[in-house]
Amino acid sequence: MPGNIRSVSALWVVLFCSRLASLGAAPICTNAQAGCHVISLANLFDRVIQHSARTHGISNDLHSKFEQYFLPSKNQIGRVSRNCHTSTILTPNGKDNAQRMAREELTEVILKLLVAWRDPLWHFHQSMTHHHDFNNFSSNKALEMSDMVHELSKGVQKVAEKMEMLGIISNSVSSLASPEALLSSDSAEWRQMKDYDLLYCFRRDSNKVQNYLKILKCRIVPEHGC
Repeated sequence: MPGNIRSVSALWVVLFCSRLASLGAAPICTNAQAGCHVISLANLFDRVIQHSARTHGISNDLHSKFEQYFLPSKNQIGRVSRNCHTSTILTPNGKDNAQRMAREELTEVILKLLVAWRDPLWHFHQSMTHHHDFNNFSSNKALEMSDMVHELSKGVQKVAEKMEMLGIISNSVSSLASPEALLSSDSAEWRQMKDYDLLYCFRRDSNKVQNYLKILKCRIVPEHGC
């Protein structure tokens, strides 16, 4: 049994490190620095879009699980609040408006949404560990979702750095890497939200991030899969 545990632990470390390397780890860089693996802007976009798709998929799965365990009544679902803590972040309404936004502004919106979810998703996972009706698999998925958002944020920052280096966007976007530059200290409205509301809002926002990334890619590298 100890040998099996060590084997499983070793496999988890390999998979986790591989996922990090695909987005935000040191071997991936935006220019020809020593010891770095330089990848194209189109490749960077593909990586973050695939990562955002997986993140949104997990949010969909957890949302369904949550309805099954905690909201068996359709009438109760209808009474759920829809006030999301990210409502103060101005996002384009619809694909046409997103396509008309300046590249810098759309990149800023994506980063703002991702950073806004770092703390809430971590606390959501902590909350899930105290729900006895919620199985360990779902609790682990909540933790995975939290980790993936953190990695996705770093990946989008890599995309922004590459676009800056190529002169596609202005250098002003580089300041967005700091969470303090994105959100004010009083932006903790999510602490007052119920778990289901939080999950509903994240599912909505993760879908926005995925769509905005696709739109941004097709505006900048339309020859690659658009």
